[in-house]
Amino acid sequence: MIRFAVIGHKAVTTPDFSLNDMPGGAGRMDVLCRCINASFFLSHDLRRNTECYLILKGGEQADPENTVTLRFSGEKIKSLNPDERSAGALIKKALVTIPEEEYQRAAPGISIRKSGLSKLLQEHPFAVLDENGEDIRTAKILPENFILSDHQNFTEEEMDLIKDLPKYSVGPRVLHADHTITVILNEFDRRGEQA
Repeated sequence: MIRFAVIGHKAVTTPDFSLNDMPGGAGRMDVLCRCINASFFLSHDLRRNTECYLILKGGEQADPENTVTLRFSGEKIKSLNPDERSAGALIKKALVTIPEEEYQRAAPGISIRKSGLSKLLQEHPFAVLDENGEDIRTAKILPENFILSDHQNFTEEEMDLIKDLPKYSVGPRVLHADHTITVILNEFDRRGEQA
């Protein structure tokens, strides 16, 4: 299983956002929607051996206790189409479910819980995508779990949590999170590893 965890620093944690204003009113939810699509879509198919976690923090003034994590599973996901609005509608639908401490099913292939990065790091051995990390093209073995940030840099608290994790780079230029996911999955494809 290949996993991507994307931190949405401004992403809202309630379903009362408009699909017509995901960049503004939903806290750059558009970035996260593109990450979902990059994680799963092939031409005329989906990657079934992939999971995408969205850590929604609710913005700068939000209470950290209200952070939620959405887990999207390629094995079971339904009704996902290759456009931002479709992914946004699934996020909106999932956020109707009141999050608890453990994952709850919010829709086919989508689960929600009340937690953030710290708990996720206790469950899976993640690596961080960082422009100063080891190049994925020359790495002998690639990790299966990657952490990315949205359009903002990691916070000091997040940096403290990930400081000892291995770091990997997709090349000499800084890319958008969704493009980075595409490059990583392409590298797995080129190596003949199933994603």
